[in-house]
Amino acid sequence: MSRKTKGSNNRYKARLEVAKIHAQIKDSRTDFLHKLTTKLVKENDLIAIEDLAIKNMVKNHKLARSISDASWGEFNRQLEYKCEWYGKELIKIDRYFPSSKRCGDCGYIVDKLPLNVREWECPKCGTNHDRDINASKNILAAGLALSVCGASVRPEESKSRKATAKKQKPRS
Repeated sequence: MSRKTKGSNNRYKARLEVAKIHAQIKDSRTDFLHKLTTKLVKENDLIAIEDLAIKNMVKNHKLARSISDASWGEFNRQLEYKCEWYGKELIKIDRYFPSSKRCGDCGYIVDKLPLNVREWECPKCGTNHDRDINASKNILAAGLALSVCGASVRPEESKSRKATAKKQKPRS
């Protein structure tokens, strides 16, 4: 399309072809999301997901395109309404829950764990963890704890808990 003369009929035709290709890509991604969310909801009675700040994450120019292409927000939206349709339970784990930093075996929480560290070893028990697999196990455990006994999964000294406690106090 960039090689066509502006305002020409051939440029118009090329623009339509590009638009059709983009529409096909969008439709195939939407179809995949619908099939995946339906399969997840039909196969599981309880689904636990991390409630991420997707709008804030998209502001990071290094991650924005990948997050937008994967349609995280649409995935969460579809999971919500399909869980309601099928009568399944969807639990959203707080975004401040240290799912990646917490050892899945002993519960030790690492102070700092930058995003470029994909594997880490627990200093307390010596277990080697893959960051994503460990986070998924911790999210599942937290979701089950919330579902069964309604326990809080937020760390005791969380900054966000103090901030929300201040916001919730009624003004006199």
